[in-house]
Amino acid sequence: MAKTAKKKTDPRKAASPKKKRRRAVAPANLPEAAAPLRPPPPLALGASPAVLDRLWAVVMSRRTADPAASHSARLLARGTAKIAQKFGEEAVECLIEAVGGNREALIAESADVLYHLLVLWVDGGVRPEDVWSELQRREGISGIAEKSSRARALPLAFGIHSTKIP
Repeated sequence: MAKTAKKKTDPRKAASPKKKRRRAVAPANLPEAAAPLRPPPPLALGASPAVLDRLWAVVMSRRTADPAASHSARLLARGTAKIAQKFGEEAVECLIEAVGGNREALIAESADVLYHLLVLWVDGGVRPEDVWSELQRREGISGIAEKSSRARALPLAFGIHSTKIP
């Protein structure tokens, strides 16, 4: 009898199979705007985007608080550059978790990004309704068309002429 060779498998590979991530791709014959969208998952009971308005109000109330007693007050006291630095750090951490596919950490880092964005808004005198109005104004406008209109408006406003394609 002839012996058949058994193929040895690496036990590490057998224990942790690689997961393939699937990217949603619109059919080639549909324009971007007509691509089918998945409905968002339902919000957790009691969860609401209104939490951002409430958090903004809390940060606003901390403008005059003791920096030793409030993280928001400490950030605001350190100025725009420090707030922007913290926002950037949190944004990078958020991106790292997104690329790593770590959903729970992505949620936590996203909350940090939103908090630091709200601190930037308070520092800059921006109210949430200002941003919500701008988002509402853009609603239904193609992202490509909207960005293109901003790219053309800026060079004309500042007298700068560029050959860069937006």
